[in-house]
Amino acid sequence: MPTLEPGQRASMRKTITEADVVLFGCVTGDQNPLHTDELTARETRFGRRIAHGMLAAGLISAVLGMRLPGPGTIYLNQSLSFKKPIFIGDTITTTVEVMSIREDKPIATLKNTITNQDGETVVEGESLVFVS
Repeated sequence: MPTLEPGQRASMRKTITEADVVLFGCVTGDQNPLHTDELTARETRFGRRIAHGMLAAGLISAVLGMRLPGPGTIYLNQSLSFKKPIFIGDTITTTVEVMSIREDKPIATLKNTITNQDGETVVEGESLVFVS
């Protein structure tokens, strides 16, 4: 098990592209016009297409599985709160921070924060993971 300590952080940055949204919709079957149809999306409160919330959540998984705690990490639980939309072209930074580690098992609680290029929090949550 990697050595984890409260306060450790890891991040990754990604610009959300048209291809990301189209491919995510194809893989999941979520073809909600809010994500896929510019004319429909213009009529919504957002005024344009937005990325799938779960696409952003998948980036949390990427940080957990590849950076902190890293390869071999197993998801046990995830909470999410979607604060603001993510638009195609936004550059988002996904950060996970170790909050606590159980003493009896290799299980960690991590805070998750996704911010946009303006520093606004767009998604926040908490992950519970098994660290192998």
